Amino acid sequence: MQYGTTATLTVPEELVQIAPPARFDPGVVVGYAPERRGVSLELRIGKGARVRSGTHIYAGSVIGDNLQTGHNVLIREENDLGNDVSIWSNTVIDYGCRIGNGVKIHCNVYIPQFTVLEDDVFIAPGCTFANDVHPGCEQSKECMRGPVLKKGVVLGVNVTVVPMVTIGEYSLIGSGSVITKDVPPYSVVAGNPARFLRKTKDLTCKSGLRSRPYEHP
Repeated sequence: MQYGTTATLTVPEELVQIAPPARFDPGVVVGYAPERRGVSLELRIGKGARVRSGTHIYAGSVIGDNLQTGHNVLIREENDLGNDVSIWSNTVIDYGCRIGNGVKIHCNVYIPQFTVLEDDVFIAPGCTFANDVHPGCEQSKECMRGPVLKKGVVLGVNVTVVPMVTIGEYSLIGSGSVITKDVPPYSVVAGNPARFLRKTKDLTCKSGLRSRPYEHP
């Protein structure tokens, strides 16, 4: 493997494929070996990666082109990330997640196992997701599933999303909201628990730069 970086490998070099060009800061760990049994140790990262110091990327994932990370990012095993994904500082992507193209995840975010983020999702700082409907139950792993955020969903700062809910396409979630049930597409919701306020097409731009800030197909 030749990728011209100072990253540290913890699995055999032949199991890690990183397409050039790539820039990895000192202090990055690539191909960290997971302790879970039966997990592939192969790691593929597409071209154009920019990975900053303190980031750990486990073996066993497939990551598309133009990955961008901040500092101290953790990407666990068995994840499938698309192209042009940005993950900013102190954020954790737990194992078994599916993340589409053009997704932006800001600082201090936790994405739990078995979460789905479709294309063009935006997650603001401090958001937290859950995937366990019965914490502490001996069989909780059997029904564990994270939320599904459909294409173009936008989450404001410090949103909490409970397990197994689906947030519909291009919905907008207000800061500090707690999402406890499915959200229809093109919805604006806010509060704890979050409630429907209006459709995104009905929002107006207070700055006057444009009449409708959320016009989607």
